[in-house]
Amino acid sequence: MSRGAAGSGRLVSEAPAAEWLESEAPAAEWLESQSGNRANMWLLRGSHLDLLIDAGLGLRSVPDYLKRAGLIGSRPLLAVATHVHFDHSGGLHQFEKVAVHRAEAEALVQGDNFETVTWLSDSEIVKAPEPGWTARNYSVRPVLPARVLEDGDVINLGDRQLTVLHMPGHSRGSICLHDRDQRILFSGDVVYNGSMIDWLPYSNISDYTQTCERLIELADNELVHKVFPGHFNSFGPERLHSLASSYISNVGLCHKVSTSAVRCIANLALRANNFSCT
Repeated sequence: MSRGAAGSGRLVSEAPAAEWLESEAPAAEWLESQSGNRANMWLLRGSHLDLLIDAGLGLRSVPDYLKRAGLIGSRPLLAVATHVHFDHSGGLHQFEKVAVHRAEAEALVQGDNFETVTWLSDSEIVKAPEPGWTARNYSVRPVLPARVLEDGDVINLGDRQLTVLHMPGHSRGSICLHDRDQRILFSGDVVYNGSMIDWLPYSNISDYTQTCERLIELADNELVHKVFPGHFNSFGPERLHSLASSYISNVGLCHKVSTSAVRCIANLALRANNFSCT
């Protein structure tokens, strides 16, 4: 994603070759992990608490960068994972205080690289974090969350509150964070400007359908003005409605059968990959 693609934000590469590129964002600081999948991270600075939404792969120290850039200081910092997939949770071990939904808390505690769907190749990394490093060495480290989240919980930043919305389907513990006052939705991988992935371990089509119905309700009731996703660009309520509606309309028997087959293959591949890396 190019620096100007999202319109505003702060682009952060986990590879030193690209260094750190900056531009300002009024609602949140945008950090992007420059690996093959380019997961977004979002930094919100409150009057009493700062919040980082997702933590990237963890190949570079995000806290060190945030301090050097003057983006965090004396306020406490909480890192929240929208879900535990490796491209969003791999950097959580770098933070003192971490939060995750209850459904995936145990996977994070155990460092379960099957549930985190850890699958990384050398070709996805711009530059290795240290000499001799290869993707085969990579894994999501165990982390004990300081806070276990439930649907309806509120994360209070002081002058700003975010409501936790449990939105399973992509994964069983996927969440969105909703800023009701500013009508902003931080959606993780629940919805982004691309295909919804429902064929991974612990993905569930029925759950995803209900989640999409909830997303449509947010759009229809004008509760969301902007969506900041886990990948790619931000978008508005019309696109949110379209993406959620399209998923629901395309979930038929053929989709369910093909998805089940792909999930079986993905499960076997992930089991084999993570066994070979242990």
